Amino acid sequence: MKLILKFNIALLAVGAIGFAATAAVSYRMLQDKARAETLQNARVMMEAAAATRSYTNSNIVHLLATQMKYSFLPESVPSFAAAEVFNSLHTKLPDYTYKDAVLNPTNPRDRTTDWEADIVNQFRQNPTQNDEAELVGVRDTPSGRSLYLARAITIRDKNCLACHDTAATAPKTMIDRYGGSNGFGWKHNETVGAQIVSVPEQVHAERAYATFVAFMTSMGIVFGAVFITLNLMLTFLVIRPISRLSEIAERVSLGDATAPEFNARGSDEIGGLGRAFARMRTSLQKAIDLIEQ
Repeated sequence: MKLILKFNIALLAVGAIGFAATAAVSYRMLQDKARAETLQNARVMMEAAAATRSYTNSNIVHLLATQMKYSFLPESVPSFAAAEVFNSLHTKLPDYTYKDAVLNPTNPRDRTTDWEADIVNQFRQNPTQNDEAELVGVRDTPSGRSLYLARAITIRDKNCLACHDTAATAPKTMIDRYGGSNGFGWKHNETVGAQIVSVPEQVHAERAYATFVAFMTSMGIVFGAVFITLNLMLTFLVIRPISRLSEIAERVSLGDATAPEFNARGSDEIGGLGRAFARMRTSLQKAIDLIEQ
């Protein structure tokens, strides 16, 4: 097997191992980064919803207190305000959703679906956990995989029970609007639902994949350039001089006195080998001349 073939096999083997390892590590890192960006978007949406709820509770509820005696205004409910804000967002970004999912809601649109009920029940199984505790997961939707972020809705403020204890004690205007069948029986410190934000993974995943392809393509181009450069250097600086020296040495060993001299140029190892060969040839010729005399 020729030297250049051995060199190329070794170089390709090392390159393939390095390329595969780099691909695996970079792909995992980019996917993790994409997941982190998606989760960050979900947290921004969650905090925006919390800010809307807080603003409504602090600045809107008391302004509507008088009107509430004559007609129930859902705009006075913090969760309704947050839902309306994100419904506007949903019209432009349909894959981004926010919902106050409740097991037994007053407003039917807040009722949990099956998968949302599973999340709420997970929170209910750990009633002592912090209100800021989160559940994060991924589910398949018709438009692709979606990451969800959920926080428990737990009744910490007893004032909430004025509307959700029993139908008899609830505001008449609320009963007139929603009826007296749903949204009652809530207890203090009970987890009744969950705030759930859903964000599509596809956007960040596609961006991560495009970055991965560009990175690996660049790596392939760099490796190809290095491979070609090393082969050219090996051919012109090592293989050709050694092949030439080997050919001259073969002719000299067979007694061919017409074999050309090897022009040893440079101060590298090949040049040193050529000069050593030239000295050996000269010494050999002198020895032969002495014997012939």
